[in-house]
Amino acid sequence: MNPTAPNHSASGQVTFLGAGPGDPGLLTLRAVEALASADVLIADPQVLDVVRVHARAQVDTPLQASADEASIPADIPTLRDTANLVMAAARAGKRVVRAVTGDPGLDGNVAEEMLACASEGIVFEVVPGIAAAVGVPAYAGVPLRDAEGTDVRFVDARTADDRCWTELGTSDATAVVSTTLDAVAAAAGELVSAGRKPDTPMTVTVAGTTTRQRTWTATLGSVAQVLKAAKVLPSPDGGQPVIAVVGERSAAAQRDRLSWFESKPLFGWRVLVPRTKEQAASLSDQLVSYGAVPHEVPTIAVEPPRTPQQMERAVKGLVTGRYEWIAFTSVNAVKAVREKFEEYGLDARAFAGIKVAAVGEQTAKALVAFGVKPDLVPSGEQSAAGLLEDWPPYDPVFDPIDRVFLPRADIATETLVAGLIELGWEVDDVTAYRTVRASPPPAETREAIKGGGFDAVLFTSSSTVRNLVGIAGKPHNVTVIACIGPATAKTAEEHGLRVDVMSPEPSVHKLAEALADFGAARRDAALEAGDPVTRPSERRPGSRRRARS
Repeated sequence: MNPTAPNHSASGQVTFLGAGPGDPGLLTLRAVEALASADVLIADPQVLDVVRVHARAQVDTPLQASADEASIPADIPTLRDTANLVMAAARAGKRVVRAVTGDPGLDGNVAEEMLACASEGIVFEVVPGIAAAVGVPAYAGVPLRDAEGTDVRFVDARTADDRCWTELGTSDATAVVSTTLDAVAAAAGELVSAGRKPDTPMTVTVAGTTTRQRTWTATLGSVAQVLKAAKVLPSPDGGQPVIAVVGERSAAAQRDRLSWFESKPLFGWRVLVPRTKEQAASLSDQLVSYGAVPHEVPTIAVEPPRTPQQMERAVKGLVTGRYEWIAFTSVNAVKAVREKFEEYGLDARAFAGIKVAAVGEQTAKALVAFGVKPDLVPSGEQSAAGLLEDWPPYDPVFDPIDRVFLPRADIATETLVAGLIELGWEVDDVTAYRTVRASPPPAETREAIKGGGFDAVLFTSSSTVRNLVGIAGKPHNVTVIACIGPATAKTAEEHGLRVDVMSPEPSVHKLAEALADFGAARRDAALEAGDPVTRPSERRPGSRRRARS
């Protein structure tokens, strides 16, 4: 046997993974797969949150969060050196993912770790990622090449020598410079000294591909003054990493037309969504598409009914053929019935022969996940009223049974019950669950709500207004208040809040769309006035605003 050949049975394996510049959406499919099968995750601090989300969702084994944290399995010794940490995990037979910022070959300094694996015969692979020098300019709206095929040169200012600067200075190529915010003016000076004209266009981007991204347009000769005017101060830690793009044809002059990312209507806005993650999933995705950072805060908690007998009788009635229809108006109603089914050893087959109605996309999805395809979903407004618009009247000829099972919350309105009775149906209106006020969110979240740390809050019902104020306090006067309808807006005003945005329809997605329109109009007004574009939380008026009289 070859003594240098890898011993697959004794050793683990290492995946050197490029996590991209910061946007989790830039992880490759192969990267997500590798994270899903990892035993140990060792990540650069800059991309820890990017990769940990995927690992937490799919890995049950202990994870090493970053190279300077001792949270790896107990059988692996804690070592200061990252390369030794990787090797120790691999020697213990673990599947190790070593996640680096950007791309392992261009951004990550992992060559030593790869050589160590090769020397000991440990199997390893490399999963490329989007390099910061490529991804950041794309998100800043700065194409690196034009129609004429401009030459592009990449340089790390922290390791560049005089020869490198001279070659760049005498070239007309677009230069992509990796440096820090504190040192970018010095890098510009090096290029000017080497022969570039002081009026050469330049862009500087910090926190690229994230919602903290910020880009300045300047020239080699003016960049120091531009950053000073923007009040970008030297930092004690040596400065944040930046990507600077320099060149006559680097499209810096056209960035105002090409800046697709930072010009999103809610770019960087922290938006409070008073709903659980389960309820807010599609809404949060929509907000992210507008550039926002959603933060879900549950305002209600769901508990079983105080007396279960009514629910037990209704579920038994489903099995014995008591009902023609069952109507679900919320995800919680689906969950309550499903849990009762499991308690009796039933499954989706118990719905055979029963027509099923659902209000809302999420409710319908919850039913499909249970194995039930709804027969009726409102074609228009996703509400009790919308359901009644499409609900057929009772017909004694075609409907052998005249009864509807309606599992719902203890505080639900009577709209649906009254409407079904008017259509000729008998209704078993059953309390399937109770809604109670949720526990207060963490202190940090409460302070952000009251102190103006959020840019906007979406209120989707009157109860979300009352409960949020009750468990966390009143949102600060700088926070934009968006309400789903007149009743919710009235409740907000009764609590001393001024309503800035009203949804044109009672739909959470139309509400998010209305907030995006508000943000876009606010941005356009600032640009037209020649003012910097700021988020609402960046303004601190001295007094709290009052509700409209």
